[in-house]
Amino acid sequence: MAYIEVEKDVPGIRSLVLFRPETGKPLYELAQVLLRGNSPLTEAERELIAAYVSYRNDCFFCMSSHAAASRCLYGNNSHIVDEVLKDMQHAPVSNKLKSLLHIAGKVQILGNQVTPEDIAAARELGANDREIHDTVLIAATFSMFNRYVDGLASFTPKDPSAYEEMGKRMSEKGYVLPQKTK
Repeated sequence: MAYIEVEKDVPGIRSLVLFRPETGKPLYELAQVLLRGNSPLTEAERELIAAYVSYRNDCFFCMSSHAAASRCLYGNNSHIVDEVLKDMQHAPVSNKLKSLLHIAGKVQILGNQVTPEDIAAARELGANDREIHDTVLIAATFSMFNRYVDGLASFTPKDPSAYEEMGKRMSEKGYVLPQKTK
């Protein structure tokens, strides 16, 4: 049960956005730009970064929903998501993406943990400034989202099928503000 009075049975950040639409709107707009806007990283990769950071932050709701969205976007290669979450270093993704996930993991701990060597290693593997920027901002944003969702104990479904539906919706429609039910 959430620590504040939010709409019952509305999961995760959606209930918090309904509680304060004036703060939720810019959060959803930021998620839309970061995860669906123009970027050299694919939508599947950006959702994977969000899921990876959320996994590291032990935010079950965000990890599950963004992993589900990433699986939808990876299509026939959906297994990649679970392999990254299980063991990123041995997952079947490019070394460039591993270097970006490594940077995201450092941002998840504390932004100043990212070193010039981390950035140089990513660049050596082909990451450009935009990919590095987007990775850091996704990691920082999802660390905030994770703390928001868990800090208010928002409703977190345990049934995996709930996340499959969320992932499908997010992969197809992006980040659209939820509407209050009557």
